[in-house]
Amino acid sequence: MQILSAEEVRRAVTRLAMQAVELCKGCDFVLIGIRTRGVILARRMQAEIARLEGANVPVGILDIALYRDDLLDGCDAVFKGSEVDFDIEGRNVVLCDDVLYTGRTVRAALAALAALGRARSVRLMVLVDRGHRELPFRADGVGKNVPTSRAERVEVHFTETDGTDGVELYK
Repeated sequence: MQILSAEEVRRAVTRLAMQAVELCKGCDFVLIGIRTRGVILARRMQAEIARLEGANVPVGILDIALYRDDLLDGCDAVFKGSEVDFDIEGRNVVLCDDVLYTGRTVRAALAALAALGRARSVRLMVLVDRGHRELPFRADGVGKNVPTSRAERVEVHFTETDGTDGVELYK
């Protein structure tokens, strides 16, 4: 079942970009996307901020594979490396991901960020929040809240990786 169309994804990205600007009181922040689809979200937010605010906000790529707490459980994560070519020390960081679920990805991302330096603040922007938190995290910006069961699956599709934009819910 489709829960976000391509147009709704576009509007959600614009809304998240503007929320980031509002939360950071301007464009003095960096966007860091969690590999893979969080990076696409961050780049799209960067483009929207440039279009609407005329500011060029830096974007980095965060690989959390080495910080996951399920590595011993046969996790199939492959470490490709982070690509953050700016200093996050004392900076406002907007962390981007496609889906917020248990919070374990956010925990790993915060550990990976800490290895890069001490940010002034970290804000979390997600395209979809599906609930079922196991750790006490909440997003500062959410494109869409989608109540789900643990048996359901949420898939985010972006043109860059899947040929089309949209979010699907599978039972």
